[in-house]
Amino acid sequence: MHAELSKRVGPKLLGMGGYRPAMPAAPHWLLASPLALAYGLFFAAPLLLLAWISLHEDAELTRMGFATWAKFLGDPFYVGVVIKTLKLGIITVIAASVLSYPVALVYYTAGPRVRRILLFVVLLPLLTSVVVRTFAWIALLSREGVANTLLQSSGLTTAPVPLLQTELGLVIALMQIEMPLMLLPLLAVMQRIDPRLVEASRALGASKWRTLAKVLIPLSLPGWVAGATLVFASSTTAFISQSVIGGGRLVYLPTVIWQQAMVLYDWPFAAVASMMLLACVLGGVVLLGLLGRWISREA
Repeated sequence: MHAELSKRVGPKLLGMGGYRPAMPAAPHWLLASPLALAYGLFFAAPLLLLAWISLHEDAELTRMGFATWAKFLGDPFYVGVVIKTLKLGIITVIAASVLSYPVALVYYTAGPRVRRILLFVVLLPLLTSVVVRTFAWIALLSREGVANTLLQSSGLTTAPVPLLQTELGLVIALMQIEMPLMLLPLLAVMQRIDPRLVEASRALGASKWRTLAKVLIPLSLPGWVAGATLVFASSTTAFISQSVIGGGRLVYLPTVIWQQAMVLYDWPFAAVASMMLLACVLGGVVLLGLLGRWISREA
């Protein structure tokens, strides 16, 4: 067809801005090659280098072997650090979930204007640096801070409650810092739930709590899974919050990595701790992903 059209219009018309046949489309892999190159240079290559360093037995990287891995996995202290890191992520996810669901329910039942205000309030902490928010919690959780002042003035305690350099204080701080990561996916899913489902449940005689348990929570679980994945990955790797709020009493994997790499200059041991932290985060993400798939099949 293009050949017949070219013969009719002639070469002059084609050269003066007339019809030109479409150029062949570029292969799909060629369009994705810049992203693949950036992924390989800035993500895959550093991970491979980290794995290679972890297979050395000395800080000079002259002897290869699994002695560093055996040293890490054979020491009860470092195994306990791994367990505490996983525990911190799980507790933070639970605490953020407990506080996020009431906000999500208010958002679901609110009108457009209130929804915009709530969304702005949720996004507002993300506009502030994590370092600033973490140091703000020192003023709130210290012995002379706002929390202890309120507790003593209300008569609940007669002496300051130790909150800094404790797991409770760290969870409180992380819960507030990571809550937007839980709320944003949850709100996105909640606003797509058809209100007629809730009305149908109430019309069939279900109470508010039964409607919440049987309709709203099951339909919002995909958003919770996404939020829980973000909160778990972020809280287990939150070096700034763990160092500032936890201090020297609480030791987690990010702290071990920093000490081994920047203080002791034991790069193989730091690489092993980094690989363990990566394994913990990926393990949590995979388990939550499997939970999300199971929820999708059951829905």
